[in-house]
Amino acid sequence: MAVTAQLVKELRDRTGAGMLDCKKALEATDGNIEEAITWLREKGITKAAKKSDRVAAEGLVGLVTKGDKTAIFEVNSETDFVAKNKQFLDLMATVGETLINNDPKTVEDALKVSVNGEPLETVIVHAIATIGEKITLRRFKTVHLKTDQSLGVYLHSNNRIATVLIFSGKIDETIGKQLAMHVSAMRPQFISRDDISVDFLNSEKAILTAEAKNNPKNAGKPDNILEKMVEGRLNKQLAEISFLDQVFVVNPDQKISDVIKANNVNVVDIIRYEVGEGIEKEKVDFASEVMAQVRK
Repeated sequence: MAVTAQLVKELRDRTGAGMLDCKKALEATDGNIEEAITWLREKGITKAAKKSDRVAAEGLVGLVTKGDKTAIFEVNSETDFVAKNKQFLDLMATVGETLINNDPKTVEDALKVSVNGEPLETVIVHAIATIGEKITLRRFKTVHLKTDQSLGVYLHSNNRIATVLIFSGKIDETIGKQLAMHVSAMRPQFISRDDISVDFLNSEKAILTAEAKNNPKNAGKPDNILEKMVEGRLNKQLAEISFLDQVFVVNPDQKISDVIKANNVNVVDIIRYEVGEGIEKEKVDFASEVMAQVRK
């Protein structure tokens, strides 16, 4: 029996499975909807589809290096329990190997890469069915080093924060790692003040000015004094978010700019991933999270 688009749509509507999985199921069962549903259930695909609307804000970040390439990536799960088990760690290794060996440009491209004869997306679906939680490849970036460049990399021991620093010029590996560790801890938003947009500066200045004028302690102070106060606070804030202006956590007697200058390099780019950043997660107390895990 020919598998029509209408059949695929009907199976998708009934199971929530992906279009490609529905097509495969129908082809395997000669177009029989009920048998196709059973086929999907046996493969664990409908179980995975039911979890697709959950929030995956836990997980791990990873770093993989091969030759002149380094990939940084994040795979999310729903709870940190799952992120610590062997099956999830094996999936992390598979994802890292897939990214570094195939060099996809987008998450969508990465999910289509063949892993032992099936797309990475299907490998993840199988992991969802086995592990019992929504799992997603959220993001990644692959760095291709040029001949005159070097890296500083750091992966925190809990695999929840990873940083890649790209330098023009060759930097000592230990210093590079220390600088990447600094970024992991201090979260600079910009490389230098030159990278901060005028819109950002104007917005921050307007906020600080309003705060100063609304502070009862500043009542009666002339505008030129308030302006100097605002400039002082703005400079302090910019020093906190600009990498080169920050105090080096490894040696507080130095600024990052001093370390960069002493090593005769320049910072080209900063890539910092922290698990779940920017994802809104429902607040769950520890006991409830345990019960949620038990009930899966």
